[in-house]
Amino acid sequence: MPHSHPTGSVGIVTPSTQRFTDPLILANGDVLEEYDLVYETYGTLNQSASNAVLICHALSGHHHAAGKHSPDDRKPGWWDNYIGPGKAIDTDRFFVVSLNNLGGCHGSTGPVSINPKTGKAWGATFPRLRVRDWVHSQAKLADHLGIDTWAAVIGGSLGGMQAMRWSLEYPNRLRHCAVIASAMKLSAQNIAFNETARQAIMSDPDFHDGDYLEFDTYPKHGLSIARMIGHITYLSGDGMGEKFGRELRKGNFNLGERDLVEFEIESYLRYQGERFSGTFDANTYILMTRALDYFDLSREYGNDPSQAFAQSKCKFLVLSFSSDWRFSPQRSKEIVDALIAARKPVTYAEIESSHGHDAFLVPNARYHDVFSRYMQQITI
Repeated sequence: MPHSHPTGSVGIVTPSTQRFTDPLILANGDVLEEYDLVYETYGTLNQSASNAVLICHALSGHHHAAGKHSPDDRKPGWWDNYIGPGKAIDTDRFFVVSLNNLGGCHGSTGPVSINPKTGKAWGATFPRLRVRDWVHSQAKLADHLGIDTWAAVIGGSLGGMQAMRWSLEYPNRLRHCAVIASAMKLSAQNIAFNETARQAIMSDPDFHDGDYLEFDTYPKHGLSIARMIGHITYLSGDGMGEKFGRELRKGNFNLGERDLVEFEIESYLRYQGERFSGTFDANTYILMTRALDYFDLSREYGNDPSQAFAQSKCKFLVLSFSSDWRFSPQRSKEIVDALIAARKPVTYAEIESSHGHDAFLVPNARYHDVFSRYMQQITI
């Protein structure tokens, strides 16, 4: 089939918003009477609706996974390297759905949205969410789109947790589950990093107990530091060394030099923090990191992950990256071991990369090859 875009891009895309007026009962007992989900689609749904793929995003992700919103966009969607004609998630074959999760800050109902009961932004009062709440809302979106069964549910990091939860909550509604750079639960170290980032936000004087919008401000400094902490953990030591080493942005080490020396890595982290703090909501950051912390796939199954996966009926692809210490290959191997113990079909690969946790986002020939070959053998 010829590619409609020789460059492998899905081209210009426009997000859609779907309002749901069916109440959504959340894991903590709260009820959202109505909510919006913002999503994008790439490719064409076939007549039998058998070629649909769901993309679940990570902590700082959103619905804009591929293509551009206008020709002037400097950067395409966050997973454009892997979604498009001829790419691993081939839009000449698949109809791809990518949404902004509930509680997000890119159009779906979340802390910055207006609470219809108060007429004010939800802010800190927005209900705490679990990964399963996202999965249930995604199932409602699938219903709306006329998709009974996904050809695959795919996610990296926190998105991988959603994909696994899909296989347990709706075992008859997906044929393949791709879990990339993820884990069945966070380590204590991971929880510690998340809490440190949250404390950076909550200790900012402009946080106002999460009600900063009422004061027409936001905790920019705290959110920037939270992003810097997170970003360090997404990179690898070797990767940072290769990219930045001890290179100086300004100043020098001459004795008597009065100006501060600034390393390239310091400048880079500050830039990342400032850019992120201008586009992301602090309450959403807190909400999503807590959902990460609470996730534990086997908690309700006697802490036996093989018993958890016994509920699943799909085939699995599990991928990890050699230098990822935030979600190390060992965590992926635990998923694979549990699937084997549950006698479920699983394909596993560890990809060599110096990019740390961020490796699942960046171009890598072997990653693309393994991912593509798996996706190509999915029958539609």
